[in-house]
Order: sequence, then structure tokens, then C-alpha cells
Amino acid sequence: MIKKYRIGNPIPTDSVIEEMEITAESIPYFIRDDDAKSLNIHMLKNDKVYGLGETVRGINKRGHIYTGFNTDDGLHTEDKRSLYASQNFFIISSDVRKLGVYVDTPGRVTFDIGFSKKDELLIVFEDFDADIYLIEGDTLTGVVKEFRHIIGRSYIPPRWAFGYGQSRWGYRTADEIREVADEYDKAGIPLDMIYLDIDYMEDFKDFTVSDEKFPNFKEFVNEMKDRGIHLVPIIDAGIKIEEGYDVYEEGVENGYFCKKENGDDLVAAVWPGRVHFPDFLNDEAREWFGDKYKVLLDLGIDGFWNDMNEPAIFYTEDHLKEVFDRIDDYKDMELNIYSYFDFKELVASIGNNESDYRRFYHEYKGQKIRHDKVHNLYGFNMTRAAGEAFERLCPDRRILMFSRSSYIGMHRYGGVWCGDNMSWWSHLLLNVRQMPALNMCGFLYSGADIGGFAADVTEDLLLRWTAFGIFTPLFRNHSAFNTRRQEMYQFESKDVFKNLVELRYALLPYIYSEFMKAALEYDMLFKPLAFEYDDDRSLEIEDQLLYGESIMIAPVYEQNVTGRHVYLPEKMKMIRFRAYDDYDEEILEKGDHYLRADLNEVLVFIRKGHVLPLAKPGMRTTNVCSEDLIYLCFEAEPGSYNIRR
Repeated sequence: MIKKYRIGNPIPTDSVIEEMEITAESIPYFIRDDDAKSLNIHMLKNDKVYGLGETVRGINKRGHIYTGFNTDDGLHTEDKRSLYASQNFFIISSDVRKLGVYVDTPGRVTFDIGFSKKDELLIVFEDFDADIYLIEGDTLTGVVKEFRHIIGRSYIPPRWAFGYGQSRWGYRTADEIREVADEYDKAGIPLDMIYLDIDYMEDFKDFTVSDEKFPNFKEFVNEMKDRGIHLVPIIDAGIKIEEGYDVYEEGVENGYFCKKENGDDLVAAVWPGRVHFPDFLNDEAREWFGDKYKVLLDLGIDGFWNDMNEPAIFYTEDHLKEVFDRIDDYKDMELNIYSYFDFKELVASIGNNESDYRRFYHEYKGQKIRHDKVHNLYGFNMTRAAGEAFERLCPDRRILMFSRSSYIGMHRYGGVWCGDNMSWWSHLLLNVRQMPALNMCGFLYSGADIGGFAADVTEDLLLRWTAFGIFTPLFRNHSAFNTRRQEMYQFESKDVFKNLVELRYALLPYIYSEFMKAALEYDMLFKPLAFEYDDDRSLEIEDQLLYGESIMIAPVYEQNVTGRHVYLPEKMKMIRFRAYDDYDEEILEKGDHYLRADLNEVLVFIRKGHVLPLAKPGMRTTNVCSEDLIYLCFEAEPGSYNIRR
């Protein structure tokens, strides 16, 4: 049962597609404090809190503070309260209640989940304007399904997007891309995608291609397609200020850029230098920007990733001037402990300064609204611009699209990747824990940068991360230009990487089928054990996940170990994969087990009464056939598994 409540006069977000009447009564379960702009609810001792999408820490969110305010911060440490997304849906769960709560507001909102007071969940608003949706149900999955129905069906990418993708900020020429493809083919490691970061552009300008670095780009795209490889370019939010650049000139002429209070276009800076930001919340501007993707679609591109769309800001000209004016005060000063930190903070304030979000405005639904009031909708509407354009420009094709910044509702137009993570073991575990919460909010096509984006990956970390990444729908290895090269063929264990990626391709019939079921049936692909089992141990397990209807996975996420403890909530059949056609089977009883898992092994557990289909892998997704499958069964018949194509 879902009920909608309203506080104040909220700005509509378009995240909910189902029209619902507003319930007149006060919000049940919550105490409302208008002076403090807050709602609070008492938490029972055994309450768990699940959800909030892409955030730090564990699957159970109790004990920390989380803020819905999209933030460009690549250092995803445990003390952070905001990452790139605002996905303000959570479930309070115990043996006496399953209460889903969606806080639909486009500005800043903070969730203090037992941090200040261990038995209190406090929601604090910057502006006390929001639609609140309460969903009561008997099961966690039931609550999720009801919520997902009102926000709409999840985006479904093309089938090839479930293959393996190689990316790096630093592939600067077409010949470098060819070399990557050649080396993967030489190593026999399957590959479907190579991503193009900002280096493919002319001077980092959206919807351009450098003729010097990528001559005859259309021919190059077709050359790679003939090899079965899709090129997936990046699109950023900032438009370079440059006379003669058509996107800039059209945006200025038609008033499509975000404006300051005085009506001037905001001048900020990102990769190209000085930029304007398109006003994606303006319907006309959004349609205009979306149609720009046609430039690359016409060159044969059929996949994109949107970045820097929180929006990330290196500086605004207004604030940069303020900083320069204040720096003079420090020139002749002998810096002590206080003035040193003041000076350091002043210089650091240039980038992603939240005061800059109060400098510009949007034309949104007939109103002029300051950006900070609708900040969390910016990335959503950039990706919406693309999704709506694809429906106009190529309605008969699926186009790959995913984004860094998001809000609930964007899940209808694209997936997400979890931003600029690090080559840390803790971020492998974070990747595991983020997947169910993203699924709860509708983001099914998701994943993190395999191996980590920043810092130097170790070979064992990349192996372990790949062993988990073979299950994430978005399966991409991505790294920064100043880090160790982490293409799989760079390492001594390239034969192990080959086996792991081949296992992904062998699992494609299952992965794609379970993804489609989750999308069409408003379900989750990844689930914590607590969503299916109610014993005390299952309620606390945060490093094992149910994956689709048939299997449980238990990734290894610690350095220098040769196995891990696994808890089985019921009797299961363990498959220890070394390759798609090299594995051991063992029936394990319910309870605790310590299981060996060498660097070349992946542990998969088939649930009783279920089936895991395997295909013969190929070098591309098009080479993987969903016929003539091998079926690994545990007290079930092969024909009992329903494959969705």
C-alpha cells in the first residue's frame, strides 16, 4: 500500500510517473518539526535500514549520516556523506514492519540514521518542501516492487552492452584504440566495447572529434564495428566558450545556457577551460542538447556515457575573482596555524564550491529557480535529454547510455557507474554493497570501474575485482591517465583473466535473462540475503549477494587470502569455477563454511530447486548463443529455467 503526503510547496521532479492523490492526514510514524525543518521516526532495536542508492558504508545504513546532494568527490572514504547521486528511497525493516520511504525533493536533504541518537532516524531539509511516499508491505521485495512501479520501468540497454568493456582516460589516438583491440584479441580475452574519454574530442568540445587524433572517424567506427567492437564516447556537461563552435553559438543565441540573476550566462570552467552549462531543466534546451547526439549517431556511434554532470565545476569566474582579491591579504603575512589553514581553505574553495550553485538559475516548469534548489536534478535531466532524443532519432534501436550523476527517475533513461573510485580493496567491497541499493532505486544497469579508476591497481586486486565484476551488468575496466596501465593483457595472469571474462560470456544467457526479468517485473537483480531469508545470520551478512533467481555469490575482497568464510542460509550446490568449462561441484549443508578460493577461482552457489544455464563463450556477445546450453542444476530440471531473450 502506497500513500503520498506533502510538505510545503515542493518543486516537481518528474521522478514519479504514477499520479497519486495527496493524503490529507499528517504523516504517520513520523514526528514533524516545522521549526527544525525535520521529520523523525523512532527506530526499534532490531530495525535495519536499506537503500539510499549509491552511498558509502554498508548495506544496512544505520549508524551514519547521508546527504542527498550530488557531489563530485572522487575520494569515497567512509566519512563522506554525499557521492554523485541522490536516490532518497529507503526501507526500515524489522520483524514487525517493512516501511518504505521516498523523500522526493530536488534540493539538499540529510538522513541521520541513528548517528546523533542511535534509536532515531532524522530527516532534515534545507527547504521544508517535499513529497513523501510511504509504502507498507509484508516483504522487502514487495515494498521495492511497489515503489518501482510508481517510478517507472528501468532502462534496458542493447544486449552487446552486457559484454566486457575496456576504458582508460588516456587513449589519445585511433591507433591506440586499435592496439588495445589487437592485444585483447591476441590474448583471446573477449571484448565488446572500448570507451573514448575526453581525448577523442577537439579541444574537449562536446560533439566534436579531433581530426588529427581520429582521422576519418566514421570509417574508424565502422572498422571497429566490423571487428565486433563498439566505441563508446564520453559527453560532458560544460560547453566550451569559443566563437565558431556551433554548439556554443546556438546555445547563446537561443538562451539555452544557465543564467545568473542579472541574465548573463554563467561562466564556469571544466576540461575545455571556460564553459557555459546547458539548462537541462528547460524543455527546449533539453531537446536541443539531446538532438546534438545525432552528430555522433550519424557517425555510427551507438553508446555514450555522460560525465561531469553534478555539475562538476573547476571554478566560476565570479568566485575565482573573489579568491584572487583575498589572496592579496596573505602576501606579506607570516602564516601561523590558523592563517595557514584559512589560506589553504581559500585556495581549495575554487573547485566545486557550493556557493557557486547559488549563482545561477534555471527556467524550470515556467519558473525561474536558483540552481541549488534543484541541484540534484541536473544530471538526471542531462541523461533524460539523451534518452528522449534517442526515442525521437532512433526509436527502433537501443542505445547504450549511462551517467555519473543521477536522481531517481533517471533510471528510465540510462544506467549509472559509480564514479571515480580508487584501486583499494575497500572499494571492491563498496562496489559489492552498492549494487542492491542501486537496484532498489531502479538502477539495474550499473557497475563500478573494475580495478579502480585512480591509484595503481595490483594484479591480485584486479583479479578479485574482475571475479565480482563478471556479475555486474556494466562490466568495465577503467583507469586514469596517470595510473598503472590495467588492461588485462598487461599482467602475467592474462590466461586467468581470459578464463574469468570467458566465464562472464558463458553466463550471458543467465545475466541477460535475469536482468530482463528484473526490469520487466520491477524486481532487483542483486539482493541482500535479508531480502529472502529471515534468520539472524542472514540479516547481518553484507558480503554475499543473491543474484537473480538461481544463485548466490560470495566474492573475495581481501588481500593475500586464499579463501573466505561463507554462510549458507540453506543447503546449496557450490560451483568453484576456474573457467566456464573447468569447475568443481559440491553440495554444502546450511551453516558456516570456510571455502578455498584461489585467485583463479570464483565461488557460485546454486539454490535448491534452481538452475544455472551456461553458454559456450565467444570473443563477442554476438558469438554467444542462447541455444545448446549447459544446465547446472540443484534438485531441479533444466527445463524449469525460463530464459528471457
